[in-house]
Amino acid sequence: MTSNFVSHFKALDQLLYETRQYWQLLAFDHLCTPWPELDDYLTQLSDVNLNALDMDQSALQRALANYIPQLNEIAKLIEVDTLKPQRPTLPFWLSNGIKGRKVNQLQDFVGALNEHSLPVLEWCAGKGHLGRIMAFTGVPHVDSVELQAHLCAQGAESAQQQHLSMTFHCADVLQDPVEQYFRPQQHAVALHACGKLHQNFMSEASKAGCEKISLSPCCYHLFTPAQYEPMSDAAKQSLLKLTHNDMKLALQETVTAPTRVGKVRKKEVLWRLAFDALRREITHSDKYVSVPSVNKAIFSGEFDEFCHWAANQKGISLPEDIDYGAYLEVARQRQQITERIEFVRHAFRRAIELWLVLDRVLYLQAAGYDVTLKQFCEKSLTPRNLLIQAVKR
Repeated sequence: MTSNFVSHFKALDQLLYETRQYWQLLAFDHLCTPWPELDDYLTQLSDVNLNALDMDQSALQRALANYIPQLNEIAKLIEVDTLKPQRPTLPFWLSNGIKGRKVNQLQDFVGALNEHSLPVLEWCAGKGHLGRIMAFTGVPHVDSVELQAHLCAQGAESAQQQHLSMTFHCADVLQDPVEQYFRPQQHAVALHACGKLHQNFMSEASKAGCEKISLSPCCYHLFTPAQYEPMSDAAKQSLLKLTHNDMKLALQETVTAPTRVGKVRKKEVLWRLAFDALRREITHSDKYVSVPSVNKAIFSGEFDEFCHWAANQKGISLPEDIDYGAYLEVARQRQQITERIEFVRHAFRRAIELWLVLDRVLYLQAAGYDVTLKQFCEKSLTPRNLLIQAVKR
């Protein structure tokens, strides 16, 4: 990753702007694919090949670069060096209760920070898993800030039992004053704090002049306005106007094969498309209208029950004699189209994430920090593996 982040950002920004017709859209709005030049390729692409390419960002970009040549340059611009941090060895009592790949994520994150001398502020701490590992590996003290009181209580109890130097602070970091937690002689860290949570963290940490700021951002759209508000001067000058839908695209890379959750999601999309076909016919409308989120349990029931629920949400009365199976069949064909539209959009997901991350890097540079950007772990542990590390100049 080049240290000239401004030119890197501008090059990526230009390519994303040139190709926005391929990614800045809602798949559900379309009854056919909106790119004639891609129709033959997408029609011939089997579901098996589509899923395999969708799991491999590089292969996906190579396949589509035949039709969207800018993807060749985008592929080069989104390459970020991966650190090979020394993972701290953890005793059983410290890693116990941390789920799955999360332990390795935390070890790699702590290894990448390699902090032993400065006190640490842990932002959006949960039960303080990250802070406890950092306290165990030798930082003088950890202040952990968390919204949920029961998580603070559990974290404080664990820290006390394990003789770790930690203090928990219960605070709503979007509403409460938080400047008292930030100090110049401090390393402020945030692992996967969402959207506005990590933006506030960056703002407060840089305002306080923290000696070091380290974060791996996540869920860029959460707690933010519908249209993205850039942080850096370069992003403010961009012609791109990102919406929540665009920012969600940055999060759509998965590292595991479809699970039960993935299958439920596929069924949900099918049912929503089928209801949309029914609604269009009843209301003589030709536009997609979204139906609110709902408890996933509804998708283990019957399709007609979902339709009655969705119709009620939209103030529509359904006729008695509906052939529900026919609408499901229409939806199956349309699902092929929406999946292929999403497939093309997915070629740009890492590029959009990097655009958002570089905006944060440039913000910290302007605030007086020397900044590096690396991957702190392999993508197999988490696709949200970009680590911004800033040291006060």
